[in-house]
Amino acid sequence: MDFTISDEMKMVTEAVGRFVREKVQPLEAETEETTVIPADKLSRVKAEAQALGFYALNMSEEVGGGGLGVLDMCLVEEQLGQTSDALIRRIFGQVYPMLETFEGHLREKHLYPTVKGDKICAMAITEPEAGSDAAAIRTNARLDGDEWVLNGTKHFISDGDIADYVIVMAVTDAEKRARGGITLVIVDKHTPGFNVVRNQKMMGHRGYGHAELTFDDVRIPMNSILGPVGEGFKVMMANVGGIRLGHIGARAVGMASRVLEMMRDHAATRKQFDQPIGDFQMVQQMIADSAIDIFATRMMVLNTAWEVDHGMDPRDKVSMVKVQASEMLGRVADRGIQVFGGYGVTKELPLERIYRDARVTRIYDGTSEVHRMLIARSVIKRGLTL
Repeated sequence: MDFTISDEMKMVTEAVGRFVREKVQPLEAETEETTVIPADKLSRVKAEAQALGFYALNMSEEVGGGGLGVLDMCLVEEQLGQTSDALIRRIFGQVYPMLETFEGHLREKHLYPTVKGDKICAMAITEPEAGSDAAAIRTNARLDGDEWVLNGTKHFISDGDIADYVIVMAVTDAEKRARGGITLVIVDKHTPGFNVVRNQKMMGHRGYGHAELTFDDVRIPMNSILGPVGEGFKVMMANVGGIRLGHIGARAVGMASRVLEMMRDHAATRKQFDQPIGDFQMVQQMIADSAIDIFATRMMVLNTAWEVDHGMDPRDKVSMVKVQASEMLGRVADRGIQVFGGYGVTKELPLERIYRDARVTRIYDGTSEVHRMLIARSVIKRGLTL
């Protein structure tokens, strides 16, 4: 494998990283304090990002995106990861590659406006009784003439409160379920019977909503679906794999790298007992362990991304990345707070926010326990080798 990064990608990642530090990070404190991104500042910074071509970099050039492959996008995601998820979503676009499977009028209605940043899409998978076991969903859709009739409840839906449309995973054949009986249906906001019940307040990830949604006899045109009827589980899980790799794996590397830089600088300047705390072996160990953790995770992310770009199906490695990255970020954030001592838990520094934000990554998109179970099954039943 060639580990050389092209000059073009070096320029792109440096430019994105500089933009994040200079334009985006200054918005973090106010967003965290008010739980709302200031509209005037958001509009300005988002417009700057779009003008520089930083919006929807993961989407193909054919539909107006940046056209980056999976590995190159992970390099960019490292830089994006140095700020909060809320700001990444609003400024750089949370645009899901699966939207490119829209056909006909849906491309004009949803795909192109989303890539341009004029529309927001939310993905509705999780339910009160179906978390990591996504195939256990109860939300259902049945055909009635030329319309789908949708009923059910979703919760913890990111951006569900402000989305212009929601892609809902629903059972359309109760016997087949994940094997040909789940379909992705598209629900526009303001559709009768579709309600945002509440925003569920979280310990972290402030600045964007996590909504509970209900669907009460919501009627949807028969052709308002994403992908083939019955193939929704397969399409959604393929998209979730990309989220685990880039949004969790690469972003965790970026945020942990930011914490490590803070630890390094503090260890060199903070003195106790008339010497920099970086001279103490226990502080050195926390810094060294963090550097090792970050390097190992970064190699896992890039190796897995390379395999995806080369047409392989490294789903087991994606699970490994998800576990390693989410738990690594928690460890590094914890060490960062320890190195800073009392200052680490104050709101004067971003460390306590990073610590809270990091905690949920071990839960969403499949818990660490579920992914470990999947990895173990592959090793035991299929003789997985690396």
